[in-house]
Amino acid sequence: ASGPGRAPALMSSLLALLLLGAAPDPWALPAARPCTAAELAELTDAATTPWRLTCRAVLAPGQAIVRPILIEGAEASGAGLDCNGGAIGRPGLAVTTRQPTIAVWSRRITAEHWSGPTDIRVTNCVIHGAVRVWGMGADGSYDDLRASSRTAAHTATTQGAAPSHIELDRVTIVGTGSIPLYVGPGVTRLSLTRSTLSGRSDATALYLDAESADTRIEDNAIAVATRREVIAVDGSARNRITGNRIHLKGRPGVFLYRNCGERGVIRHQTPSDNQITDNVFSGAARLRPQLVVVGSREGRRSYCGEDRGYPFGSSADDGDRATNNVVARNLRR
Repeated sequence: ASGPGRAPALMSSLLALLLLGAAPDPWALPAARPCTAAELAELTDAATTPWRLTCRAVLAPGQAIVRPILIEGAEASGAGLDCNGGAIGRPGLAVTTRQPTIAVWSRRITAEHWSGPTDIRVTNCVIHGAVRVWGMGADGSYDDLRASSRTAAHTATTQGAAPSHIELDRVTIVGTGSIPLYVGPGVTRLSLTRSTLSGRSDATALYLDAESADTRIEDNAIAVATRREVIAVDGSARNRITGNRIHLKGRPGVFLYRNCGERGVIRHQTPSDNQITDNVFSGAARLRPQLVVVGSREGRRSYCGEDRGYPFGSSADDGDRATNNVVARNLRR
């Protein structure tokens, strides 16, 4: 992430840490300023247009938010939302991929540069609909992802364009059709902890998309009525999925794969170095129960050839190439 406000804040943080003798964390930004009373009034009014969150909002007990929230660009870095047990969104209302309940998005600045938020925290909220975190491609076009994927540095470029360090803690996301939590291409260091995913999804409950990495899914209850596997790890690496209670409702559990060629985008990163441990699965199918499947596709898709012609990634090899994954101590009940 980059932006005019990030460098001075970052330098101040580094200086303070050095004076204290601590090892500097280059991602530890100061929290954004508290929202003003006027901003909180706008956030909680009855409008249906998205509200841009660039400050730290703390709701009073009993307050609710019905309008979508947009956290976009580096200027939103450090923003946060504590609902104090209150709700966001309209119960039962189907949201779209272009206008989820909460969107954490990067904004395109030039043909080669994106401005992404970092250090975002959402806690103590009941979220009706979906949370989507997107970097490159957040404008709805896959052209940038396709073009980048034809270069050897695609993973680093995509991660550099995406939001990073997003914390969702003690939230409940009630799905209404769209994937309740979607972690988009290149997103790094998102965490979902002590939370609940419920409701329904037309696809999965949780999706970790290509070139994303270092996601923590820990100590959650996941009980979403899905049409597919509950958790998809699609070309995503170094994630920790541990200590969760996952109710499958007859569907598969966790699939690790690389979705070669979809929309012509070359997948560079493989679903590798993930840890899927100490989870409790219930409600598995009686016939052919699938809790965790490492390498679930291996190129078996009609569109795998749409990225052909390049000497790297899924263009050169349609296989999932899932390696160094740890799957251990998971229980079926």
